[in-house]
Amino acid sequence: MKPIIELDHVSKEFKGKRAVDDVSLTIEEGSVVALLGPNGAGKTTTVSMTLGLLQPTDGTIRLLGGKPQDRDVRDRIGAMLQDVNVIEGLTVLETIDLFRHYYSRPLDLAKLLQVSGLEAERNKRASSLSGGQKRRLGFALALAGDPSVLFLDEPTVGMDVTARQHFWDTVRGMAAGGRTIILTTHYLEEADSIADRIVVINKGKLIADGTPAEIKASTHQKTIQFTAGPDLTAEMLEGIPMITSVTWSGRKVKIISPNTDQVISAMVQKQLDMKDIEIHAGGLEDAFQFLVQQ
Repeated sequence: MKPIIELDHVSKEFKGKRAVDDVSLTIEEGSVVALLGPNGAGKTTTVSMTLGLLQPTDGTIRLLGGKPQDRDVRDRIGAMLQDVNVIEGLTVLETIDLFRHYYSRPLDLAKLLQVSGLEAERNKRASSLSGGQKRRLGFALALAGDPSVLFLDEPTVGMDVTARQHFWDTVRGMAAGGRTIILTTHYLEEADSIADRIVVINKGKLIADGTPAEIKASTHQKTIQFTAGPDLTAEMLEGIPMITSVTWSGRKVKIISPNTDQVISAMVQKQLDMKDIEIHAGGLEDAFQFLVQQ
């Protein structure tokens, strides 16, 4: 498969601080890649450089075989960024139609209204839309040019459950049609369900890259969940070997460990007050937390 995006030793500095630090990455055509990381990790800066909105301090970026700023490259990409700015006075229909005319091969106007779920709001002023509706408008604008490559930066923030489900159904259909999709999200269950590749960035550096299954398996972590009885305290769990982390939510306790058998055995020997014990293979959220804490 041919490479669509190529980052070669890319770095970006702001006031002497490296937001992105020597990142090399190749993304092939037709991939759905989730770019994950905590706040301030460098995700949005990486996306902005790939789109040509920022220039890297060091390294080179190739997008669709050319430079991100090339006109013919920009004609084939779409981007849904975190901030959706609308033009005062224009309706939803007028806003989408305006953006269609920026491209040489725009998608049909009725199609854009349908995939964004904004058919009922077509004649509303874009500035009067709710936050979630503005996110869906941003999606329509990102698709206006029928892009080969689509960037989605925290796309479902502010959407309700129904809108979110419609959005991801649409994205899955686009991925099945061969489009290359790069997304950032804090909803890790979304990344796990839609992406065929996970890239994790922390403190500006690329720290993990693989399929969701590979990322989850790489940490060798499992989860113990149980309900703590009234006599169990956090101090009683201290000193038990092989515990990576402990999270309390009320009386619900979640323990992450590479050896759950040993942890369970130690807790039973201590006769700790607990019930409703469950053991699960580590999910993407557990793997993510483990990776960024290293």
